[in-house]
Amino acid sequence: MGSLGRAVYILGNWIRGTGQAMDRLGCRLQGSYYIPEEISRHRTLMNIFDKSPVVDKDAFIAPSASVIGDVQVGQGSSIWYGSVLRGDVNSISVGSGTNIQDNSMVHVAKSNVSGKVLPTIIGNNVTVGHSAVIHACTIEDEAFVGMGATLLDGAVVEKHAMVAAGSLVRQNTRVPSGEVWAGNPAKFLRKLTNEEIAFISQSATNYINLAKVHAAENAKSFDEIEFEKMLRKKFAHKDEEYDSMIGVVRETPPELVLPDNILPKKSQKAVQ
Repeated sequence: MGSLGRAVYILGNWIRGTGQAMDRLGCRLQGSYYIPEEISRHRTLMNIFDKSPVVDKDAFIAPSASVIGDVQVGQGSSIWYGSVLRGDVNSISVGSGTNIQDNSMVHVAKSNVSGKVLPTIIGNNVTVGHSAVIHACTIEDEAFVGMGATLLDGAVVEKHAMVAAGSLVRQNTRVPSGEVWAGNPAKFLRKLTNEEIAFISQSATNYINLAKVHAAENAKSFDEIEFEKMLRKKFAHKDEEYDSMIGVVRETPPELVLPDNILPKKSQKAVQ
């Protein structure tokens, strides 16, 4: 660090120290009315050891999600609010167009009892439902894991297979393609229909599009958010009684005028 760098560093320390001192003074002045506020140190992407996440530029990582260590997230994939992908003792790979929904947990194992290395591999266009637990297993392309399901070490969910919500897939269990497994422990329930297989693919597409909406919203600046609030307030619909109290007359477009028989009580009141 050169002399200029040291000077900037010292200045930064001084500014931070001054801010902390002013905060402490303000807390003392508030006395018994003081409410402690903890600063969140949450990091959406975090290195661990010498490993850092690799996330495609078109992927969506929700602000409250945590992607840690040796994790790869492919194009168009989405990691939703509250989810954790922890690639510390092994690696996690998430393909393209896959969605890992809110509050899900994805972890790995260094090895099992037999010494087999157990990373977590999640393929393309996979749907992982809310609050699922995915641990040291493999989910192939276009598979579906329902809400609250748990997949244990060495499990394999094949392409076009479905694990029902709340199910527990035991260690080293293989869920074959085209089948629905359910229960605790999960067992074969029935074959998937063609419509259900098509739904798996459509679910992934829906979440790709939905992630774009959330990414755009999260990227808005404070000024943009406040401006949109103002617009919503300005053009918000108010009922006739509210308008009459504040002396506002609004013109209702003809296409929004309802026939009298839709709101009979209102029409009767008007006649009286």
